[in-house]
Amino acid sequence: MPTYIMLASYTQQGITNINDTLKRTDAAKAAAQKVGATLKESYWTLGQYDLVAIFEAPDDETMTAVGLTAGKAGNIRTQTLRAFSAADMKSILAKVE
Repeated sequence: MPTYIMLASYTQQGITNINDTLKRTDAAKAAAQKVGATLKESYWTLGQYDLVAIFEAPDDETMTAVGLTAGKAGNIRTQTLRAFSAADMKSILAKVE
């Protein structure tokens, strides 16, 4: 199943309600499961992004729904990256001419 890395930054609403961040992560996990994705790991980080989450989803459309659901709540702004494993890259490189 494809892997996705979600980078997130708190909005003013998200930082104002920071004490709910663990509850929101649990809600994100449940919302992802509802559409067929899995929140594998989540990390609170220093630097440009406040959160990093690793998801697995069957396709880009499903992961887009996960990101839109997260953003719709108003606590974070997200950027999602499609990640490729070494096995994925081996297959991709086999197609490079």
